[in-house]
Amino acid sequence: MSSPAVLAARAALASIDLTNYDPEQSRLMDEKCILVDEQDNAIGAMDKKTCHLMDNINKGLLHRAFSAFIFRPSDGKLLLQQRASEKITFPDMWTNTCCSHPLDDFEEEKIEKDQLGVRNAASRKLEHELGIPRSQTPVDEFQYLTKIHYLAPSNGMWGEHEVDYILFLTADVTVTPNKNEIQDYKYVDKAELQSMFNDSSNSFTPWFKLIARDFLFGWWDTLVERQGFDGCVYAKTLTGVADGSKVVKMV
Repeated sequence: MSSPAVLAARAALASIDLTNYDPEQSRLMDEKCILVDEQDNAIGAMDKKTCHLMDNINKGLLHRAFSAFIFRPSDGKLLLQQRASEKITFPDMWTNTCCSHPLDDFEEEKIEKDQLGVRNAASRKLEHELGIPRSQTPVDEFQYLTKIHYLAPSNGMWGEHEVDYILFLTADVTVTPNKNEIQDYKYVDKAELQSMFNDSSNSFTPWFKLIARDFLFGWWDTLVERQGFDGCVYAKTLTGVADGSKVVKMV
């Protein structure tokens, strides 16, 4: 019997007119996401617009994504971004360093062995959104932790329904923001992030809140506890702290 995600993939339609949205963000909606079932088996591809319409999400349409977290080695602070107002989904919200999708458009982003596809996508999108040179985000330095399955409406018409790979990276990076993607960024320690969460004037993406609630702070503690003799933190010290073999269902 076909899963809801497979059935929705077969039935999905995208008839929404994007002419009233930002032209660049509308163009990016033509990129093709990798469709997956609830166990993260690739089952096809579909454009971002179709994947992010709640009409399709409510039928079970599901795609692959990643959430990257960059920590500064010297002090363990986390790099956050605030999404641009031009974004079609979840505009103006604070979130982790970068969250996006591996694309069916690129063969190197479809490689599943050792999560290479999502690692390649993370390096590409960190450059696109934050202007971080790809030389500063080598794919073999990302530490994969686990993957979560979540669903989150955005503003009625739009939403997310993803199997989201969580990647940590410790690196000194040069940020040159793409203003069409992000409007602000900052480094925070744990206390500063908690203070931001407690401030009702801030809004956060739902996946970031879920990851922070269930995983982030514990992993962050471990990252700091395992700092090297030089006082720096290294993402690779987190090898084995989470079971990355299964999809953690959070829906």
